[in-house]
Amino acid sequence: MTITTIGLLRHGQTDWNIDFRLQGTSDIPLNETGIEQAKKAAAALSPNWDVLVSSPLDRAVKTAEIVAERLGFESQLVEPLLLERSFGEAEGLLYDEWREKYPDSLVPGGETLVELEARCHLLLKKLVSDFEGQRVLTVSHGALIRKLISITSHGEFPREGERLGNASLSVIAFDGKSWSMVDYRPQTLA
Repeated sequence: MTITTIGLLRHGQTDWNIDFRLQGTSDIPLNETGIEQAKKAAAALSPNWDVLVSSPLDRAVKTAEIVAERLGFESQLVEPLLLERSFGEAEGLLYDEWREKYPDSLVPGGETLVELEARCHLLLKKLVSDFEGQRVLTVSHGALIRKLISITSHGEFPREGERLGNASLSVIAFDGKSWSMVDYRPQTLA
């Protein structure tokens, strides 16, 4: 049986994370704390990953570059399906403002939860197809990782109201038939 293992590393902190602003696909850079979180996460990661794949957004790319340097990867691949959920017109709003203005979560120009879930299924299929039997470390974003965890844990994780820390790592695996949660860790590494 061939097992494909996927690490889901969230990018380091940004200033918008501090403010609880919706970042979505807005290209917000890491702040100094985020750079330090990425360095600590890289130091805490085991070196047994075969490939490193990042979202194209700067906060994920920079986190991946720090990890690549520490783990000895010459480069990382960029995968557009790893992009954060688009929040359309709500990007830049505080979470409370978003919930008040869009109580049904339907935001003009935004990606619905149904669309996000469909994209997550495409991403999982692509990762298994491209990297079957390998250990793939991905660097991505909170909403996308939450949905991937929910799909692969069959709704067990993340728990209601639980936030994924910046530079947190959870691990999922595909055994050729089904996905499973290998290690759920919503806390920041190190």
